[in-house]
Amino acid sequence: MPEAVGVDLGGTNLRCAVADDRGELLHEAAETVAGLTQEQLIEAIARLVGEAVAARPGAVGVGVGVAATIDYARGVTVRAPNLPFADGLSVRKLLAARVALPVTVDNDANLAALAEHRFGAARGMRDAVLITIGTGIGGGLILDGELYRGSSGAGAELGHTTIDLDGPPCQGNCPNRGCAEVMASGTAIAVEGRTAAEREPGSALGQALTAGRTIDAALVTEAAAAGDSAAVAVLAEVGRRLGAAMSSWANLFNPEAIVVGGGVAGAGELLLSPARAELRARALPPMDRTPVLAAELGGAAGTIGAATLALDEAERSRS
Repeated sequence: MPEAVGVDLGGTNLRCAVADDRGELLHEAAETVAGLTQEQLIEAIARLVGEAVAARPGAVGVGVGVAATIDYARGVTVRAPNLPFADGLSVRKLLAARVALPVTVDNDANLAALAEHRFGAARGMRDAVLITIGTGIGGGLILDGELYRGSSGAGAELGHTTIDLDGPPCQGNCPNRGCAEVMASGTAIAVEGRTAAEREPGSALGQALTAGRTIDAALVTEAAAAGDSAAVAVLAEVGRRLGAAMSSWANLFNPEAIVVGGGVAGAGELLLSPARAELRARALPPMDRTPVLAAELGGAAGTIGAATLALDEAERSRS
């Protein structure tokens, strides 16, 4: 059974796996890469790919998902808001020089969408929107049964949908303000969580701040799941912002569903229920009834999608 290496590089974490053409994981590895330089990131990817190939020497190629706009034909990063990659960096060329397999590069959320369409929550759908919520917000589109990349391969940057014209500057290298990425990502949950902790020192968030803990999305989600009202309110506010963006995506694409993945999706209904309510209130009929579904593949979606891309490319090269 054919298998390939899949790499998923986000703003904080690097994951590497080997998967087969059924989406089954045969090898996995991960590490935190926040704060690494461009060269260190490339070396980390090459090292993990080398370990994966050593574990599964039958791999036929390497697929790499990067949290960046990508010129798909050239394997080049156009803009990486949350990574230290230079504009125009040829990730494909740099990795191909370090690994003895064909390398294909795409946007990380595109590959998560590919995985969920083949094996997960969007299986069998002709039209679907997928977003991954983590440090930022990535987007992927399945239109008429195919992954949509746009004219140059850099399309579907749904996280940079404007929610607030005069909102905070978007994070990283994005020139916009008030994007969904800065208003409704894990970064936004952390910002709002710290504000809530300072405003309500008696809350679980406030006590965590006093104890010197870092207020991040994971801590806010943990506190909300335990019933802390301040944390619940943070997720509800961020969920409403997310729902406002979802209403635009629903109106634009009329998808069968919007699928939500990424690490922050672990907040579950505390985030998704307010998002659904906002979508229903803002979208035009019949798009106001668009289902909002949790992704099924969890953190493995990016690596499974990247491996699937490499397998698809290997199949095309043989035909």
